[in-house]
Amino acid sequence: MTVDPADVRALLDERTTAAQAQREALRAAIEQTQHARSLTFTDDEHDPEGSTASLDQARDTALLAQVDRTLAELAAARGRLAAGTYGTCERCGQPVAPERLAARPEARTCVRCAARSL
Repeated sequence: MTVDPADVRALLDERTTAAQAQREALRAAIEQTQHARSLTFTDDEHDPEGSTASLDQARDTALLAQVDRTLAELAAARGRLAAGTYGTCERCGQPVAPERLAARPEARTCVRCAARSL
């Protein structure tokens, strides 16, 4: 597969910018929930609103962790691009399909190897 580094960099930049914006929005939501919960005494077990706030915070925290993993993967993809290994499956050494890279530019493996790890 021939990779135009400029196109890949632009795609990685776009995905990184979107993920960073998502990370900031999630951090703000978590902070807002924590602040709102600190203003009132809530017993999550007995307060109907308390359990919702706890679930919202847990969801946002899990989403934040996923976004952080995505940002790390995007950074790793930049490293592979610089090293000349971008677009090569890390498991079998075969080319990663251009369609897969377009959908997930941070992909480290081809579809076949990715399916094996599920």
